[in-house]
Amino acid sequence: MTGRGEEWFSETLYGSFGQRFEVTNTLFRSSTEHQDLMIFETPFFGRVLALDGVIQTTERDEAAYHEMLSHVPIFAHGNVKDVLIIGGGDGGALREVLRHNDVERATMVEIDGSVVDLCREYLPMLSNGAFDDPRTELVITDGLKFVQQTDRRFDLIIIDSTDPGGPSLPLFSDEFYTHCRNILTGHGIFICQSGVSFVQADESRDTKRRLTEIFEDPALYLTQVPTYAFGFMTLGWGARSDMARTTGGENIRRRFDDANIETRYYTPDIHAACFSLPAFMNYK
Repeated sequence: MTGRGEEWFSETLYGSFGQRFEVTNTLFRSSTEHQDLMIFETPFFGRVLALDGVIQTTERDEAAYHEMLSHVPIFAHGNVKDVLIIGGGDGGALREVLRHNDVERATMVEIDGSVVDLCREYLPMLSNGAFDDPRTELVITDGLKFVQQTDRRFDLIIIDSTDPGGPSLPLFSDEFYTHCRNILTGHGIFICQSGVSFVQADESRDTKRRLTEIFEDPALYLTQVPTYAFGFMTLGWGARSDMARTTGGENIRRRFDDANIETRYYTPDIHAACFSLPAFMNYK
């Protein structure tokens, strides 16, 4: 879309309202085997990744998503060694997970290898070398197939997917959640993105239902990502026990201080508050 002699990207996620971004330079645009992919530069948000017309991440505010996806479960658990990330081809979640020195292995399963290759080329600041870390194992395959077939067990599973639709649709199913629960260790944690609930209430509500039916400790928690417009971003939490989510604030702060990780969004105080939901998100 153009206007006043400028080029604009208009997001297509919602039918009756939306947002647009000024484009100063289109770095890449093409259709991969699975989806339409566009990487472009903006004057405010820096470099931006869009898939099938929907903003996935931006250079300026990605930390609000990737840090909360990763640090909340790792600091709550306290002994995460083996991590599985499904999706997340930009490498942001992988980067944050590997900032924890106690993590011994991080396996990333991505259905679209082109996303990884193009993000490494055009958005290298997101992964910041994480794909070259010797603890990283990159597997290009379908996430549902992987969790069905693996005989490994994980302390933490992070689902960094697009919204339900296209190649990510199988990741929003009772079958997938059940397989993920079955490959967690005894106090293991499952984390997933579950939409901006003010405008994607069905996605958040369905996530909470699945978590409640399948996991011993189900919850939603919040982050605020400016480019995920129209309210709080909800993240789903499902654990095999309540050990991690009942970790006291003093322990969270001690673990954070010991890790010596510099963050842009996450803090122990944010951690303490993020499970407190507004009334309209208290799904029954």
